[in-house]
Amino acid sequence: MKTEALVAQIKKKQSFLCVGLDTDLEKIPPHLHGAKDPIFEFNKAIIDATAAFCVAYKPNIAFYEAYGLNGWKSLEKTINYLNEKYPEQFTIADAKRGDIGNTSTRYAKAFFEELNFDSVTIAPYMGRDSVEPFLAFKDKHTILLALTSNQGAFDFQTKKIDGSELYKEVLRTANGYENSKNLMYVVGATKAEYLKEIREIVPDSFLLVPGVGAQGGNLQEVCTYGITKNVGLLINSSRGIIYASRDTDFAEAAKSKAHGIQQEMQLELEKLYKFL
Repeated sequence: MKTEALVAQIKKKQSFLCVGLDTDLEKIPPHLHGAKDPIFEFNKAIIDATAAFCVAYKPNIAFYEAYGLNGWKSLEKTINYLNEKYPEQFTIADAKRGDIGNTSTRYAKAFFEELNFDSVTIAPYMGRDSVEPFLAFKDKHTILLALTSNQGAFDFQTKKIDGSELYKEVLRTANGYENSKNLMYVVGATKAEYLKEIREIVPDSFLLVPGVGAQGGNLQEVCTYGITKNVGLLINSSRGIIYASRDTDFAEAAKSKAHGIQQEMQLELEKLYKFL
């Protein structure tokens, strides 16, 4: 999916919400456990309930790999369902891959060709030749981990090298990669105060922002520092939406949560349009 199509969906739905599908058999409603594929049945219900209020879905691949072949089949059914019924949705494989040369190419083929995701999250630690194989795929996006929302981010990402924080060097260096126009970046909502400086380095790139809700990030702060004339943000919410209820009303509860966030986002977009 081209960025223009994503922006068009954001404007149409007045939303830049991404729903994270971190589907855990221990947390889904008990009544689904008797289904042939409870993970897919849960995902399908969540997608149908929330699709009107979001523009992207992000399955966290670890939650599927943990169940072996059955989990991988559930993931495949989920992405196929999204692509067939909701082709306007931007899809993110939250895989955090990253290796050199042919290995990265194989990872890219798995997520971009075999599963047909629009994007995949990548760890940049191994540098250019671990990232550019993903960028070689036309109309696909590589989402580079820049400044994450976890406490351990301070172990490395904010350490200074020659006076500049490591995450800033990641942003500057990645800007020089081939096909860097297809790059997006992960910036945690719990690091909202860093967004102003991040926007000085990547003023127009889309940022995938996890951490709003369960992890304590604030939507209004993220928008204050990170929004652009084309919005440039995908705000992810996972647990706060998909586990809003563990009863038979789980899909309705998820719908209500997603709708509430969408309404908050609409207010932020109205502020943006007022000043454009």
